[in-house]
Amino acid sequence: MNGQQATPAQHGPYRAIAACQDGPVLHLMLDRPQARNALSLEMVGELRAALAAAEADGTVRVVVLRGAGGHFCAGADLKDTAAARMRAAEQGRQALQDYNAEFGHLCNAYARSPLATVAVLEGAVMGGGFGLACAVDVALADASVVFRLPETSLGVVPAQIAPYLVERIGIAQARRLAVTGARVDGAAALAIGLVHELHAPGQLDAALARVLGEILQCAPGALAATKALLAQAVHEPPQALVDLAARVFADAALGDEGVEGVLAFLEKRKAKWAAR
Repeated sequence: MNGQQATPAQHGPYRAIAACQDGPVLHLMLDRPQARNALSLEMVGELRAALAAAEADGTVRVVVLRGAGGHFCAGADLKDTAAARMRAAEQGRQALQDYNAEFGHLCNAYARSPLATVAVLEGAVMGGGFGLACAVDVALADASVVFRLPETSLGVVPAQIAPYLVERIGIAQARRLAVTGARVDGAAALAIGLVHELHAPGQLDAALARVLGEILQCAPGALAATKALLAQAVHEPPQALVDLAARVFADAALGDEGVEGVLAFLEKRKAKWAAR
């Protein structure tokens, strides 16, 4: 918020997260610092609800995720995991599958959002938090960040994280991390593309302000259409997307944003983008 760390003071309808809107930017704080912001089912539901509300709002253009207390997220909440195991013992394995799927739905919601998404990463980044860090559009980190992928060393599988890990760093690096149960510090995370920028302590807020400024220069409709096209490009060969890409381009070029963008360029001024 004007180059300063977002410190949401309003929980509103939420208990496990805090939310603060600053113009077109919605700051969401994972707010369970006593548990290193472990993802309880309550927090998962609130993060999805806050994103859905932002998408429906029309004024929000960017969602920023950050953790309270110096950590981003230490993975799933152990109490909820234990409760899910007990339900599975009593009701059958579907209960455990449903529990695990909630983390996948959370990551998918942020990965496929038409809004721009940014994660500010500090301290522990594990489990569902690891997945969220890979699902957002821009990942900024400081030198304290440590990614952990310990699931295989614990006899389980990073099931919901895997698709976003492969999408972020590619299959070769994802396989290496999975079979070694790796611990990845900030420098290594930057080297393999887990994060897009790494900053010294005290520089993260200025970096966030710069990135937000860059995002807000982009047309919101064009940004959403581009994200949707890129999501398809991951799974389709280029030749299969030629006609679709042409339609998307024509829609944008002939629409209000395309007209405004050209006029702003010719008139050497900043474009004035309408609300979504």
